Amino acid sequence: MIKKAIHGKTIFKSNLATDIRVAHECGFSGIEIVDSKLYSYLEQGNSTDDLNKILKKYDVQPVCINDICHVETDDPHHLDEILKATEYLSKVAKEIGCPTIQLVPLLALEGRPWEEIVYITGRNVGQIGAIGKQYGVRFQMEPVAWSPINSLSKCLEMIDVAGEENVAMVVDFWHLWAGGETSPDEVANLDSSMIYNIHFCDGKRQPRDTQWDETILRGYYPGEGDIPLAAWVDAVKATGYDGFWSCELVSAKHWEDDVFEVASKMSKAMDAYIGSN
Repeated sequence: MIKKAIHGKTIFKSNLATDIRVAHECGFSGIEIVDSKLYSYLEQGNSTDDLNKILKKYDVQPVCINDICHVETDDPHHLDEILKATEYLSKVAKEIGCPTIQLVPLLALEGRPWEEIVYITGRNVGQIGAIGKQYGVRFQMEPVAWSPINSLSKCLEMIDVAGEENVAMVVDFWHLWAGGETSPDEVANLDSSMIYNIHFCDGKRQPRDTQWDETILRGYYPGEGDIPLAAWVDAVKATGYDGFWSCELVSAKHWEDDVFEVASKMSKAMDAYIGSN
């Protein structure tokens, strides 16, 4: 049976409590929690116990907290901030029963030799993994299409450098496809233990000589973009992966639509492409 989750960025302009209710009412049993929504919820005096009550009320499982960005930094002060955020989010994740936090490498090392990029990023991620291990939390790396770490093979090499058993990756269809260096066959040959989550999404590639804007490039319901979704779905299934599949629609246009309609449409698309819950 396919386990469906909704990524909070799909309905980015609603708050966390609403996200959880939307997930339940639109056929999802899991949710990826957007970090800014989580911070906002807790900063207003709510506790993790309060959050657990909402999750229990709607029978929705927290799948992942998204995300800790810029994990490639070589600035010691920035890294210290990242490690402090890791400690905080790992504690929260443990308290709400969320197994995973997402890590995102971006552009701080762009233009540097690959050996430096993989060493610095891997070293940082190793420190992050060691903190999470104390709380029973794991981390999913997301290759980013426009970053130096933009492919399955590069991400796996960096994870190897990190050297922590609680670090693996998320297979994000758009990022891997748009990055242009990963094929569905590579995904199909991946050990399922290295996959912590799937981001099911569609979209377009970046036109030549223009700047990346994922809120436009990813603004397509499944079947409306250019990704051969059936091939990517089949590749994941070939690994034997049996965890959650999260729909992710990072779309400025759709953030202005009714969140229930958006979530319902994404849920039905997942049923059509992957199979029902």
